Amino acid sequence: MSRRATIACAAAAVAIVVIAVLSLAGGGSGADTRALPAARSFTLPVLGHPGEKISLAAFAGRPVIVNFFASWCPPCKRETPTLARFYRESGGRIAMIGVDSNDKAGPALRFVRSAGVRYPVGSDPLPAATTISYGVYGLPQTFFLNAQHQIVKRIFGAVTMRELGQAVALMDKGWRPASAAAAGSGKDPG
Repeated sequence: MSRRATIACAAAAVAIVVIAVLSLAGGGSGADTRALPAARSFTLPVLGHPGEKISLAAFAGRPVIVNFFASWCPPCKRETPTLARFYRESGGRIAMIGVDSNDKAGPALRFVRSAGVRYPVGSDPLPAATTISYGVYGLPQTFFLNAQHQIVKRIFGAVTMRELGQAVALMDKGWRPASAAAAGSGKDPG
């Protein structure tokens, strides 16, 4: 290969690497050019109210937090009261859906009541089709969806108040917590 051809090949290789790096970094414009994954739609029976249903579609046009948990899960026992408090403090401005996965209704109901949960909770018993469709193979996991129900963040394990605040900022930049005295506005699962 001639010297000129070697230089041309090397320049082309460098150009390809630069283009790849810029596309992964948003092209230098600060914009993320990657498409956000869409959350899978679901409809589940409401925990403790098997004749009623909860669906993601019912929250069309609203950011939503979807939390997968179970009453038998030790990290869930630490996390769920935090989620319940965060929901109450949001004053209903942030929608939240709990998905009780691979659990029995009696222990699950006692668990959400004792944790102070006021957001809707769907029951996803074995084979836990909704849980599996989200790729959840360990509990807890929390998904943060924007108003178009695209997944903007996913947290593996128990979330903290700080992580909730940071993730909500990605969902809806205009959200601000209401006073701690604000009451929740979701369907009481009990």
